[in-house]
Amino acid sequence: MIEIKRPQELARLRRLALAAQGLLQTQPYGRGLAGARKAINHIGYVQIDTISVVERAHHHVFHSRVPNFKPAMTNQMLLDGDIFEYWAHAAAFLPITDFRFSLPYKNAIKSGQTHWYKTRDKKLMGELLARIRSDGPIRSRDLESNTSKRAGWWDWKPAKKALEQMYMEGDLMVSDREGFQKQYDLTERVLPSHVNSQMPSMEEFAAHMIDQQLRCHGFASLKGLTYQRRNAELRKAVKALIYERLAQHTLEQVQVSSGELFILETGALERRLPRLSKRMLILSPFDNSVIQRERLKALFQYDYQLECYVPAAKRQYGYFSLPLLYRDEFIGRMDCKAHRKIRHLEIKSLHLQQHNFDEDSVITAFVDAITQFCHFQECDTVSLTKAHPKQLTRRLHSALKPLG
Repeated sequence: MIEIKRPQELARLRRLALAAQGLLQTQPYGRGLAGARKAINHIGYVQIDTISVVERAHHHVFHSRVPNFKPAMTNQMLLDGDIFEYWAHAAAFLPITDFRFSLPYKNAIKSGQTHWYKTRDKKLMGELLARIRSDGPIRSRDLESNTSKRAGWWDWKPAKKALEQMYMEGDLMVSDREGFQKQYDLTERVLPSHVNSQMPSMEEFAAHMIDQQLRCHGFASLKGLTYQRRNAELRKAVKALIYERLAQHTLEQVQVSSGELFILETGALERRLPRLSKRMLILSPFDNSVIQRERLKALFQYDYQLECYVPAAKRQYGYFSLPLLYRDEFIGRMDCKAHRKIRHLEIKSLHLQQHNFDEDSVITAFVDAITQFCHFQECDTVSLTKAHPKQLTRRLHSALKPLG
């Protein structure tokens, strides 16, 4: 076991994590649509979220890694069969090549081993499936009717639940999206014919989880390897395979000062890593690099909570504060809102933590980051309401003035 004690050792571990997430290089996967395809194949999933105070999380995650990414490209990948929509630890877009690893959860729901909804209306599910089979794809809003019931129409709420149940069981897939309006079709009509749809063994599933997590995170804790997956058999298989690989010396362990253990490929810490630049990234609260909050705190000493679920009076940083990554450290957070009708980005509060950084460099990096972020939000102007520490407020106002 390697003990991480010195600051430079921890810094290297951080660089390994950030490089694996594609957050150190300016275009690690390329640009545009092709870059977005490579990005999701590498990082394994992109979480879908409904909050829209700024551009949706699933577009934001791509934007942070892929220059020239446009939000419309996400749905283009769905239409092209490059990705599919399903449940990872949350609703997510996933590489189509990983489709077979969605089958164990689908099978568990369909067989009743676990539940999506406690009760299923099998008759309604059968009727809807028959309609889709004969008439083609369906959207939940296609089921809405303000008139009295007639043939082919159903109560909206039960019908929507039935569609979602069939989607979670695997009979249906999302074939298209208009914003958050999903279109469902038969899996056999959506899934590209070349995609492997064979149920994986538990050993294959465990190997997939380990390889994926080590690829996209650089290293992982035993808990993190199966993050938010409530499958006891999978966790057991992952643990057994980890111990086997440790015994074979293809994997090794490191321990950080908090006592947390991480597993990584043998020799990974000696790999050549991208150099650090004086660049700042404004990340989504649902970004793959920050979603495992315990790991984030152990590795970066960054205690992050998304406060949109916290009562307003108890919020410390704001409704939807975005993590700020500078070089290889998380140095603050920004709560902001895109006012799309007037194309204005309002920075409600900016909190920068005390670090041994040159203020000029940090402010320059922040202005560069906010300029790109504005373009992504389709905003033309920026305003700053409040900043911490207060002594930076005047300098920040001055630096942002050209964008005002």
